[in-house]
Parts: sequence; C-alpha cells; structure tokens
Amino acid sequence: MTVPVWAWIAVIGGLLLVLAVDLWIVDRGEAREFSMKQAGYWVTFYVALAVIFGGLLWAVFGAAKAGEFFAGYITEYSLSVDNLFIFFIIMSRFAVPRAYQHKVLLVGIVLALVMRGVFIALGAAALQRFSWLFYVFGAFLVYTAINLVRQHLKGEEDEFNENIVLRWVRKAFPTTDGYVGSKVTVKIDGKRFVTPMLIVMIAIGTTDLLFALDSIPAIFGLTKDPFVVFTANAFALMGLRQLYFLLGGLLQRLVYISYGLAFILGFIGVKLILEALHASEVSWAPEIPIWVSLTVIGVTMVVTTAASLIKARLDMRKGEESRAS
Repeated sequence: MTVPVWAWIAVIGGLLLVLAVDLWIVDRGEAREFSMKQAGYWVTFYVALAVIFGGLLWAVFGAAKAGEFFAGYITEYSLSVDNLFIFFIIMSRFAVPRAYQHKVLLVGIVLALVMRGVFIALGAAALQRFSWLFYVFGAFLVYTAINLVRQHLKGEEDEFNENIVLRWVRKAFPTTDGYVGSKVTVKIDGKRFVTPMLIVMIAIGTTDLLFALDSIPAIFGLTKDPFVVFTANAFALMGLRQLYFLLGGLLQRLVYISYGLAFILGFIGVKLILEALHASEVSWAPEIPIWVSLTVIGVTMVVTTAASLIKARLDMRKGEESRAS
C-alpha cells in the first residue's frame, strides 16, 4: 500500500508523544519502584493503542493490511517476551536498583526503536532490489528456529555475552565502581566518568538490536509493507518495559516459550521460501494467506503459554509434596 508522508509523520510523532508522556508520568520526581498495578495499567494501554491502530488500518486500507499488522504485532510481541529473559539477566548481572530499572529499559528501548527504523528501511530497500534475499531470510529463520531449540535444551538462553559495542565502551571510557543515582556520567576530580547506568542502557539497546536479526526477517515474512513492519515493531517495543515488571517472576515459569517461538520462526521461514517460489511461478508452491499465519501464531502462543503455566503449577505441587514428606 502507498502511505503518504504525512501519515508517517503523524504516526512517528504520535509514538514520540506517547513515549514523552510515559517518561514524564513515570519518571517525574524521585526514583521509585515500578508497581505491578502501574505496569498492568500501562500494558493494557499500549495493547489497546495497538488494537485501535489496527482498527484504523482496517478502516482505511482494508482487512488484509490490518491482518498483516496484527500478525506482525503478535509475532514481535511474542519475540519480545523471549527478549525479556535476557533483559532480566542483564539487570541481575549489573545489579541495577529496581527503582531505576524502568528508566534503563525506556532509554534502551528508544535506542532500539531508532536503530530498528534504520534496519527496516535498509531491509525494505534491499528486498525490493534483490528478490533472492527472501530465500536467505527464510533459510535464516529456519536455522534460527533450530538453534533456539538447541539453546533451550542446553540452557544457553540463560547466558549473556557482552557484545563488541559494550566491550568497546568499557575500554574507551573510565567507569565508576557503583551507581550514582540515575546519572549516566559524573565528574570526579575534574575527570568525566561514565556510570554503570550508561553501560546497562547500552547493553539493553544493543542486545535488542541483535534480536532484530531474528524479528525483522520474521515480520518481512508476514508483510512486505515497510509501514506495517515499522508500526508493528514500534507498538511491540513501546509496551516492553511495563511488560517486564508485569510478568516479574512469571518469566521463569514460561519454560516452553522458546519452543513456541521456534515453531513460529520456522513456520514463517517456510512461508517466506514458499512465497518466493510462488512469486517465481513454481506451480507446486502454495501461497499461505495471512489469516492462516495469524491463526498459527496466536494458537501457538496460547498453547505454549498454557502448557508452561500448567508445568509450573505441577512442579510447584511436587515440590510442596516432597517437602511435606
């Protein structure tokens, strides 16, 4: 679909306005912990905002584009839940005070949103020029799905390895031993130091950018429209920090979420390859409609989440019985 420039400006301006209001309401005054109730309100608000936006797409551009948006949004939101495991590990590793965690997540997510925007623009331009990239994206998603299952079986998703950007910052700038409130830099004896707060923000932002290597190809497997790709990513990212606090200890109970995400990535990878073959006029290659993709994604996430919670409850019951005996 052809989206006028004013629509891009309106959407980006609206997202920035919402983020500014979020920042002003949540972060004004002294630092304080983010409550479950507060997180619940914000998550509901951001999900409702995404639903309203999808409804507007339906009204203006039709059901097909709205379906692509919702399929992309659910996929990106589901992948974001998996990202929260790593965010939790980063917060624990750097011992971020709970009162400052929401600020770290906000800054990191804003950085990721900007970088993803650039990545989406480059990806869309490349796909228009080099159609064979669809085969590469499809194969990459299938490989990622297999690797995700392997990592889960080995327990490697519980590890965090510092990326090259983070290592460079550590070497290039002197760092204070501890946190100085919520400051990212501080001057000591006339010399400027960065605080662990800045290091954590960079870790969150760059780590999320690495996650985009999975999520961006995945959503391009659902829609080729850059506007839908960007907005689905933006709405999924915007409510991520509140979701972090809302889920809390529930993250550790979602033991099957990696299998569900692996199945979704594998499905989208196969879909992308089949669509590329279909576009090349290969007779046996079917074209999978968006409603099938939306159904597969939704059902997979519901089943894996329910199975995870049931297993967690059974494990808790077994633990109680063993302690009682």
